[in-house]
Amino acid sequence: MDRLIDGFGRRFRYLRLSVTEVCNFRCTYCLPDGYRKTAGPAFLGVDEIGALVSTFQRLGIEKVRLTGGEPTVRKDIGQIIARVAEVPGIAKVAMTTNGWNLHRHVADWRAAGLTNLNVSIDTLDRDGFTRLTGHDRLHQVVAGLDQALAIGVPTVKVNAVLLRDSLENGFAEFAEFVRRRPVAVRFIELMRTADNAAYFTDQHVSGERLKTWLGQEGWSPRPRASDDGPETEYEHPDFAGRIGLIAPYGAGFCDGCNRLRVTAQGLLRLCLFGQGGVNLRDLLTGEAEASNLLAARIAQALTGKASGHELARGQAGDTRNLAQFGG
Repeated sequence: MDRLIDGFGRRFRYLRLSVTEVCNFRCTYCLPDGYRKTAGPAFLGVDEIGALVSTFQRLGIEKVRLTGGEPTVRKDIGQIIARVAEVPGIAKVAMTTNGWNLHRHVADWRAAGLTNLNVSIDTLDRDGFTRLTGHDRLHQVVAGLDQALAIGVPTVKVNAVLLRDSLENGFAEFAEFVRRRPVAVRFIELMRTADNAAYFTDQHVSGERLKTWLGQEGWSPRPRASDDGPETEYEHPDFAGRIGLIAPYGAGFCDGCNRLRVTAQGLLRLCLFGQGGVNLRDLLTGEAEASNLLAARIAQALTGKASGHELARGQAGDTRNLAQFGG
């Protein structure tokens, strides 16, 4: 069954599932004052996640990414990975993490079924990393990434938010980082949210700066896979890894949207920078009838998906910060 097609002909095979809003880092562009608990329902449990993913798979989803917050603050994250991986038809189980305990647990997560790993490393400068995240853990994070490569996690990528303060020398340093590592480093344009207006004004840099640098250094774009996110990746014959760009402010960014989002409380978000969401949680019982109703609710919700976000007009919807819905 393949029913996840919106009114603009876009087909959705990729689900980003937030499993928590909690994060233990204090990144300057997201949670500079740290996570602060707000009133609301508990986060989805393992059984609810299993029921959710099973129904989405029936509708054509093939790839699931576990996000947060920081998903690994959940003690049952290994169980969650295993539950998603055991759903027939889910070909890729991905996770995005800040890497704080990656070196201790990545082997267990791989054994549970993890196939794709994204690690957030915004700078390779130790002092800069500490200033950005509030933690002096760059060495441990990189060690965890290298361990993931060593044990054979099929796809390992690095996410780096493009910031004015870390721009100088940053591209060249990350290029050296991937010279012998088969890793894709994707620079992500800083996005405006409700809580970071002043920071955005001070730190936003256009992705065109990276494109210009890549062209000057002999990097060339590579084709996208059908379940890739919105990045454009570049390769170079002298480097084992790749460098990519996610540029949400670029023209046509939403034209090839292939992802849906579900929050940690079970709300379907049709756009990261939209408003509200469609409640799915009441139907996550695992029963056949509930699954059929859930599938119908999801398909109906897609009829209301907009053609794109309104970031260029300074409208971030009700997104306070990226930890809220998983980025």
